[in-house]
Amino acid sequence: MTMYVWDYLREYEAERTDLLDAVDRVFRSGRLVLGASVRGFEDEFAAYHGVPHCVGLDNGTNAVKLGLQSLGVGPGDEVITVSNTAAPTVLAIDSVGATPVFVDVRDDDFLMDTSQVADAVTDRTRCLLPVHLYGQCVDMEPLTELAAERGLSVLEDCAQAHGARRHGRLAGTFGQAAAFSFYPTKVLGAYGDAGAVLTGDDDVAGGLRRLRYYGMEETYHVVETPGHNSRLDEVQAEILRRKLPRLDGYIGARRAIARRYKEGLAGTDLILPRTAAGNDHVYYVYVVRHPRRDDILKLLAERGISLNVSYRWPVHTMSGFAHLGIGRGSLPVTERLADSIFSLPMYPSLTPDAQDRVIGALHDVLAKL
Repeated sequence: MTMYVWDYLREYEAERTDLLDAVDRVFRSGRLVLGASVRGFEDEFAAYHGVPHCVGLDNGTNAVKLGLQSLGVGPGDEVITVSNTAAPTVLAIDSVGATPVFVDVRDDDFLMDTSQVADAVTDRTRCLLPVHLYGQCVDMEPLTELAAERGLSVLEDCAQAHGARRHGRLAGTFGQAAAFSFYPTKVLGAYGDAGAVLTGDDDVAGGLRRLRYYGMEETYHVVETPGHNSRLDEVQAEILRRKLPRLDGYIGARRAIARRYKEGLAGTDLILPRTAAGNDHVYYVYVVRHPRRDDILKLLAERGISLNVSYRWPVHTMSGFAHLGIGRGSLPVTERLADSIFSLPMYPSLTPDAQDRVIGALHDVLAKL
């Protein structure tokens, strides 16, 4: 039986009664769009983070896009971010008419090299968009200081960092706004697409609520353009409400799996993940490195273990972003890492036996290289 990097079926069986009750509750409520479940999840997710506002949206891509719009980012502006991220981060920048400006990342933990950001700021820079990658936070202190000095906004991309902390402070509480995805694979995942933006700013929250609902403040009266149809679905919101109290448990399970990998793969020539000082890692994915990555993936696939690479192609090297005019060689650390990284299975219901299968197969494969 083929084993994949992510699976939800065992978790579903464990939570099935509660999840089906969530669906039934919505269907019996008499309100299928922007009802009590969306409001409840927004309040509870905001409370978990200790911030005033959460605005539920249809997916994480639109969380970044509408987050940028709510901060006033638009055509002619520049947004500083990284290229070793899921393409939607950069697609969202592009979609509001702004220009992504990339800085490189650190070799040891894959996170934005914040020492490069000040030199990347120009008169057109409007926003800093750090990506809390793989489950841990970017060094936010220098970014927020720089933003305050230069009059810039900070939008955190928290799609991979639900519950992650830096010096005890939750990801999503550092900037003016923070975008979240609840895609099913996430640390807090829905059973379909879903997203949200957190903010402590009343005006930003009000703008987001209008933007997600056609730009309307009252039914059929558009007061802000361009508006969108980007509402969080009631069913997904109710499912997320049921799962939110389990979030810390999911994180604990992920950390236990990470410890088993660290112990089981000690002594191999794989480079294992490093947690940056001050960070509490939640291990959205467990990313390792090896110069013969592609050979390893091929040999593991022959043993029925199908893994993936997050991410094989840095955004600036994709043909769809050729219009940015950024060639290979511009981000040497990002490009070098992309040639060696791959992800091991990581999800809370991964059993010790299944994990041992992966660890044993890696030992066999590495011995044969």
